Amino acid sequence: MAWLNRADLATRLLLAIVLVVLVGGATAWVVGAAVGPGLFHEHMLRTTGTTESATEHAEVAFSTAAALSLSLALVAALAASAVVSVVLAGRIRRSLAPLASAAHQVALGDRQVQVEAPGIGPEFDDLAAAFTSMAADLSRVEETRTRMLADLAHEMRTPVSVLGGYLEAIADGVEVADAATIGMLREQVERLARLSEDVALVTTAEEGRLPLDLRLVDLDEVVREAVAQQSGAYADRGVRLTVDSGAGAVVLADPDRLGQVVTNLLDNARRHTPPEGAVQVVVERQGEAVEVAVADTGEGIAAADLPRVFERFFRVDAARDRAHGGSGIGLAIALAIARAHGGTLTAASDGPGSGARFTLRLAAAPTSLDRTPDGRGGAASTA
Repeated sequence: MAWLNRADLATRLLLAIVLVVLVGGATAWVVGAAVGPGLFHEHMLRTTGTTESATEHAEVAFSTAAALSLSLALVAALAASAVVSVVLAGRIRRSLAPLASAAHQVALGDRQVQVEAPGIGPEFDDLAAAFTSMAADLSRVEETRTRMLADLAHEMRTPVSVLGGYLEAIADGVEVADAATIGMLREQVERLARLSEDVALVTTAEEGRLPLDLRLVDLDEVVREAVAQQSGAYADRGVRLTVDSGAGAVVLADPDRLGQVVTNLLDNARRHTPPEGAVQVVVERQGEAVEVAVADTGEGIAAADLPRVFERFFRVDAARDRAHGGSGIGLAIALAIARAHGGTLTAASDGPGSGARFTLRLAAAPTSLDRTPDGRGGAASTA
């Protein structure tokens, strides 16, 4: 009966209906066979000494036997149907009771639930597995939300405290609202504004609501523009930045959003690479895809931290990163934008002190743009 345990609900209901029909048919046959001949014989004996013909008695015997057998068959079928329905309903109710209990637990806030497969069909087994998975996802979302709110409050605490402290000092006459003080206060306000914009952007992208102006984009050009924008900051920090482009590949993307991804990767590499270090950007074709790799010789990432580097507000070195002005959300934004384009963004590192490599991978468009007449593209450049 192992096949019955694997049967779906429709098959089980069909078998129940067939059982009811068979019981009714068998009852009709048994009653007809047991009652019909006796009634027929009795009516035939009554033909002696009466004016009724044998045919009339035979017809009465037949109709009586048929009516009685069909009536009994109907009663038996109804009883069988009721028994089968009660058994099946009870089986379904007992099987769904754990699911209902788990749903009640989730509604009360307890998301650490496990629902065993009821074993009454693959539909219910899939439902139990989906519910368990949903509860686990809700638990992870709740943990992420709680952690994100705590991190967001922590991020906002510093600029808000600075603003409040200086405003109070100015009001008490301890500080003077000169150009330097106003400039510092403006920086804190801009930091709060950037933080709110970044949170809104990554939330919109993760929910699939990020508007994209898709067009054919020369990826080499996007990378070179991002490198040019970052060259000054790299020079100030004393980090050497090189770019090896010329893949001549075209992707279907939003150039502004794609530039934001590369800029965030470059900004992250710069903040985690010490002076005299180096960051290299490589654009190359990989079959039907295009990859942009940003590799640095900086601090590196521990293996335990690699799965978390794209989480909001996660920092390998929180104190150091906050000192350099990072919001802790740049990589999360880059990942969300990459996924919105149907691409991937991955991180790799051999460990602390070994640098890190972030790779953006996008599908290449059917056409390509050659940057030079010989089709090799632009040469490597240094910023």
